[in-house]
Amino acid sequence: MTVHESWQNTITLAYKALDAQYRAFLEGGIGYFPNFDNFLNAFKTLPRSKTKSILFGQDPYPRSQSAIGYAFIDGTVKTLFCDKGLSREVNRATSLRNFIKMLLLSSKRLEIDELTQESIARLDKSKIINSIYEWKNNFEKNGVLLLNSALVFTKKEDVKKHAKAFSPFIRVFLSELAREDIELILLGSISKEIESLLPPSHNFRIFRACHPYNIEFITDKKVLERFSKMDLLEKCI
Repeated sequence: MTVHESWQNTITLAYKALDAQYRAFLEGGIGYFPNFDNFLNAFKTLPRSKTKSILFGQDPYPRSQSAIGYAFIDGTVKTLFCDKGLSREVNRATSLRNFIKMLLLSSKRLEIDELTQESIARLDKSKIINSIYEWKNNFEKNGVLLLNSALVFTKKEDVKKHAKAFSPFIRVFLSELAREDIELILLGSISKEIESLLPPSHNFRIFRACHPYNIEFITDKKVLERFSKMDLLEKCI
């Protein structure tokens, strides 16, 4: 397993907590994605010392091209915007579409009644990112680790199986960070799952909100306030 050196000991401990048969399945490298070289990508690009928050997703996107080892980052999305507003790929991805609209609102680039394709098309985007990888990088520049609770996907029927299989990994991982000043950003039903894995005593700050799949996410005052603190759409932050 290749991760940033600052995570090596923690991830090694967490990985060893997995069931031996499940480790063998992962090391076999067949029938799941992201593959063995990529399912820990979130720990390769953001050092532990720069991690301020952990944004938990549920599990990887159910498409191999989309699942690239980062929660909420869809590898098939080439551009965020087009001349008609949000790009076709973004419009097809409900959670991503709502997330981007929320950020346009929280950064005061648009008002609530302007979150239309026409208004987004007219928006000056000269200082706005237009790549899903730039978006990933902006999360990391703000110290946000993009981690799914289940790190691989096989088929829809196996989602709960992988979440259960990875729970020892997440439990040990969180225990290793329990004394650090880190925020857990828990969106939707993932909140109960992650909180059940927390050690009895910890220093985590916990932010809970609805999942971006819900349209209410766009205008949730708590969400808008939280994400206004980091401009994830700015080209240079």
